[in-house]
Amino acid sequence: MKAFAVLICALLIAGCASYDGRGLTPGVSSTGDVIQLMGEPALRWQEPDGGQVLAYPRGPAGVQTYMVRIDPRGYFAGLENVLVPKHFARLREGMSQEEVLRVIGPPFPGWTQYFAARDELVWEWRWCDDFSEPARFNVFFDGKSGKVRTTASLAERQSMPFGRGDRRDWCAR
Repeated sequence: MKAFAVLICALLIAGCASYDGRGLTPGVSSTGDVIQLMGEPALRWQEPDGGQVLAYPRGPAGVQTYMVRIDPRGYFAGLENVLVPKHFARLREGMSQEEVLRVIGPPFPGWTQYFAARDELVWEWRWCDDFSEPARFNVFFDGKSGKVRTTASLAERQSMPFGRGDRRDWCAR
């Protein structure tokens, strides 16, 4: 019974962790506060001005990747969900994999595929499209150069038989 009570308490405490950085205050919250609240970032980059960018992908079931900006003094400067059309539009043919990671963060590894016949590597992210539907965003890389060939997006419902799978409630805004 004691073990069960400890487990319940641990789950409740873990449930208090902020999925989206709620509670962080720009100029007040430190890098340590961000990590304590949101966990260890999947990726971290140093900026030329001495600041940092921390990437927090929330997939595969989640539909956000948060980029947290840390100012040069080590304080939280802001965060943004980058799995949105304005960031997808920044991706261009010829960009490197590192450049893609800096724009929209890491893809879910289980959805990364290589197609030998086309010599093509495909990375995939799950996101909520403009119609509040779960969708998949893909970046296609040339297998030899590792550079972006093209991108594509498809609502999940479109890839299911007879259009089944309406999951708009997952993207309620």
